[in-house]
Parts: sequence; structure tokens; C-alpha cells
Amino acid sequence: MESKMINHSVPTEYQSEQGKLNILGFWIFIAAEIILFATLFAVYGVLHTRTSDGPTGEEIFVIKDVVIQTMLLLTSSFTAGLVIHEMRRGNVRGLITWLIITLALGGGFLYMEINEFIHYVHAGAGIQTSAFTSSLLTLLGTHGAHVTLGIFWAIMVIIQLLQRGITPITASKVHIWGIYWHFLDVVWIFIFTFVYVGGLI
Repeated sequence: MESKMINHSVPTEYQSEQGKLNILGFWIFIAAEIILFATLFAVYGVLHTRTSDGPTGEEIFVIKDVVIQTMLLLTSSFTAGLVIHEMRRGNVRGLITWLIITLALGGGFLYMEINEFIHYVHAGAGIQTSAFTSSLLTLLGTHGAHVTLGIFWAIMVIIQLLQRGITPITASKVHIWGIYWHFLDVVWIFIFTFVYVGGLI
């Protein structure tokens, strides 16, 4: 199933004024998201040593599982890049296939993160245990909520692609989703480095 490109010299997502405005507007939204996560990182940076009588990061972090989560999400970033590649080729089937693979990887990451939260609760690291656990779970939970949103968002995009194929409008939606997904991967790299690796040093 192949869709016709309107103008081969310009990426499909930029072939309508509405698409261009949507992409620009989303970059502004990403700037606001950067401020949100920067704030959460700053709070965690201040509170991560305040464990009170609760467990420390070194006691509850399971680095093996975190590495698997990281590999899942980084691989999904690569497959998200292939989504855009197939879109630029006008290949609807390839686009949807790589989008589904990306969602499967994201779903695997989310499944492991949910298990991680369960592990923390069983280890006595709940949201109200200490300032450390509160800031940790808020940061991880906010990122996890964004991943969940990205998964449902991609499902809606797939439905529209099946109905309409690749058009300037659907292409801009795929492109915007791709920016969002890569942003979440970048945030996770900071979480992995700042929270997990930093917590074990």
C-alpha cells in the first residue's frame, strides 16, 4: 500500500501551512516540557539524600532491570526514526509496521516500569516514605505517564493512517509524534544517568 507524495522536493509533513504551524507549535510545547522535567530533576537533586528512615537508592535500585528498560527505550528511538524514514518514502505499510514495533518496545518499557514501582512499594519506598522516594516516584511517574500518552497517541495515528494514508496532515501528526517520542528517550537518558547511575556512586 503506497501513498502518492504531493511534492517530492519537500517532506510531506511540511507541504501544508497547517502542518508547518502544528510542528512549530509542538516545538514550543516541547520547550515547556523541558522546563517541567528540569524542575523535577532539580527537586530530585535537592531531595535525593533526604531518605529519613526509608531506603536509599542504592538499596532499592535494580540496575539490571534499569539497563533493560534503557535498551528497550533506546531501541524504540531507533525504530521511531525508521517510522519517519518510511513516511518520507511514502510507504504506509512500512510506516505502520515500524510504528507498531516502536509501540511494542514502549509497552515493554512501561511494563517494566510498573513492576519497578511495585518493587519499590514492597521494599518500603512509597510516595510518602521520604523526600527522596517522593521526588523519585514523581519524576519516574511523570515520565511513565508521558510514555503512556505517547503509546495511545501513536495508536490514534495508526488508525488515521489506515483510514487516510499518508497526507500532509497525517504526515505532520507522525512527525510531531516522532519528536515527542525522541524527547522522552532523551529525558530517560538523563534519568538513567542522574538518578540510577548517580544513585549507585
